[in-house]
Amino acid sequence: MKLLSPLQVGALTLPNRILMAPLTRCRADADHNPTPLMAEYYAQRASAGLIIAEATMVMEGNSSFWMEPGIYSEAQVQGWKTVTDAVHAKGGQIVLQLWHGGRACHPLLNGGAQPVAPSAIPITGDEVHTPEGKKPYVTPRELRDDEIPGIVAGFKKAAENAKAAGFDGVEVHGANGYLLDEFLRDGANKRSGPYGGSIENRARLMLEVLDAVISVWGADCVGLRISPLNSYNSMIDSDPVAVTTYIAEQTSARGIAYLHVMRSDFFQAQQGDVMTPAREHFKGVLVGNMGYTADEADQAIASGQLDAVAFGTSFLANPDLPARIAAKAELNAPDAARFYSPGPKGYTDYPALSAA
Repeated sequence: MKLLSPLQVGALTLPNRILMAPLTRCRADADHNPTPLMAEYYAQRASAGLIIAEATMVMEGNSSFWMEPGIYSEAQVQGWKTVTDAVHAKGGQIVLQLWHGGRACHPLLNGGAQPVAPSAIPITGDEVHTPEGKKPYVTPRELRDDEIPGIVAGFKKAAENAKAAGFDGVEVHGANGYLLDEFLRDGANKRSGPYGGSIENRARLMLEVLDAVISVWGADCVGLRISPLNSYNSMIDSDPVAVTTYIAEQTSARGIAYLHVMRSDFFQAQQGDVMTPAREHFKGVLVGNMGYTADEADQAIASGQLDAVAFGTSFLANPDLPARIAAKAELNAPDAARFYSPGPKGYTDYPALSAA
């Protein structure tokens, strides 16, 4: 199986092409510190070709999930060091996903602070979990141009902290309707000036962040995740293929380790093929994500459409997913009711093949 073959991804040599997708599971503590339970969870999944750890706050005061981890304090760095040590002790490799929630943040999670975004357009049709129950999203405040360098600096500092925490690299989160994606796609970005209007302007913040992170890590330890079709968090773009093409060209020119593309829409509201232009214009390692079976992933890699595939809920429910795929064994079913609940149930209690 090509899926089980080694792969060079920038500076990293992966034992297989079965990546663990970033999965926000809200098991950090109230101060957004990684917990021992998180170290156990990631270590259980160390047989992944590469673990991409969950969306992690680069700056204080930008919580979207209540109990998600951060990487802006020394305590958080030390908490993540426990995670990376546990993964490395099992022979695994792990990168951290750097993230700013943008308009998906909520005042009840951030000391009353209004969230920021490219434009004053709220997320609709969904609610956010808060200490006071589920609440509607609020209208964000439009970031001023003179505030944007502070955002870039926050990502750079987070990249430095990720290095101090012992990660093997970082992935910039440019997907799923969070801040960088909000700037990129024209459904959420209605501003004028240097960060609005054309694709080049809308992509400016994402690429400035990428360049800042590269200055810390080197391009060969940096990945980027995008979701040109995904309508999650009220996202849409008038030309997702053009967006994909431009980002693929720009990231290819920078020589980043990989481009991680979510190929479709969680809600099936938007259709299209963004993987073909990504493959055509990005010359590095292309990672596909969303709904791949092992067989489909293997065929996509064998045909040259992709180089690796990131698996999400199947890796959550199957800590030894590569071994199960190799053995063609039955997979555990994920417990969706426990995706975001505290504690080990539905998180670290899925049986491995030998114990199933």
